[in-house]
Parts: sequence; structure tokens; C-alpha cells
Amino acid sequence: MVRFDTTLAEDQRGRVYLPIDFEPDEVWGSKPRHHVHGTVNDMGIRGPIARFETGHGLVLGAAWRRGCGLAAGDRVSVVLNPEGPQRQDLAEDLAAALAASPAAAAFFDGLAQFYRNAYLRWIDSTKRDPNKRRDRIAQVVELLEEGIKQRSG
Repeated sequence: MVRFDTTLAEDQRGRVYLPIDFEPDEVWGSKPRHHVHGTVNDMGIRGPIARFETGHGLVLGAAWRRGCGLAAGDRVSVVLNPEGPQRQDLAEDLAAALAASPAAAAFFDGLAQFYRNAYLRWIDSTKRDPNKRRDRIAQVVELLEEGIKQRSG
């Protein structure tokens, strides 16, 4: 969990965003994309951290801001956490398979929690058959290496 105060900013395209005053890769490990959840002035927020000219930030959509009454220039208190299951939370067999395939691991780390959870549910549905579990883990690693967000069928 990361806590900080910041001032909402606006980019050249008119998007209002929450500047992130730390390097996400240093805090949560290197990932192609960091999906986060947390609060801004005690109001729930979630989304991917994006790259802006001045650094990293989290875009705050117009509808969300309208409901919260926030605008560029407002000072806010923020709490952020990585969203969804993280690699350190995975079962040993799956964690080892991902560690053996840096490409699959990097792609898994960049997926939104919806896709990560779908893969994990599919693997975990084989608890009574260790051979089937091993096969599914191998299939998931192959799909992730190919950059496939979700399996078909």
C-alpha cells in the first residue's frame, strides 16, 4: 500500500489525472502495466497507471470526477494498492512455471485482474487431479508467452 498527497493535474488532451509521485516498478516490481485500486479522498478508484509527460498518473474519468466533485488543481489524499492477485500470492507450482518463462510472467503481471483471475480459476478447478493441473499450468504459460489474455473455450 502506498499513501501520498498530490494535486490533480490536466494533460494536453484535457484529461484530468492523479500524478503518481513514485516509480511503480520500484515499489511493485517491473511490469508492462500496473493496475491499481484504492481511494482518492476516501472515494474508491481503480484503473491502470499511465505514462504522462511529467511522469506516471492515473486518469480520473469525467463521470467519476463529477460524482466526487474533483477537478484539476484540487489537492487530494491517495491510497493505492496493486489490483488482483500478484505473483508472490500464487501457488508454488504456478509461480515456478512463470519464473521459468520471463515472457509469460511479464505478460501475466501486465494483465488486468479479470484475466489473471480467469486463468487462476481454470487452473484451480483441477485440485483433485495433479496431472491435469500440471497440464493446465503448461497451457496457461504457453498462452501467456503468445500474449493471449484469455483462453478460448
